[in-house]
Amino acid sequence: MFYEDLSEYSYQDEDDFTDKESGLYALSYRPAYTRLNIGWLEADKPYSTGAVPAMFVEKLKTVQKVQWMNVCLGMHECDLCPEEGAPEGNGKVRIPGVPGIAYAAPFLITHYITTHGYRPPQAFIDAVLAVDLDAWAAAKWPEVSFP
Repeated sequence: MFYEDLSEYSYQDEDDFTDKESGLYALSYRPAYTRLNIGWLEADKPYSTGAVPAMFVEKLKTVQKVQWMNVCLGMHECDLCPEEGAPEGNGKVRIPGVPGIAYAAPFLITHYITTHGYRPPQAFIDAVLAVDLDAWAAAKWPEVSFP
């Protein structure tokens, strides 16, 4: 599924945060902020490549351990990889940006960055680096890991 970076996310009208510990409870809402697509890559579409800060990748991986967002029943395989053994993902990541903006990325984004050399827009890199991981990791249900 391809969406151009920084285009408006429109795949789902509502967002769902699921309690990762129980997997039973979820908070669904219609966002008041604009969601922008980041990292929705497809094999036949060009994408930007380049180095990213190591701290950015580590922070993004940590966010993915804390946040369970829009988890779907089906799986999406990385179609940039050879068919056999391609990693799969079924959720999304939300990263707050400037006021009124959140970035919407597929859960495979760290794979795209580390394996395929994808370089997200600088605004997304800056937003990930600005996340307060301690506050997100300390949040317990019914609080959610997103401001």
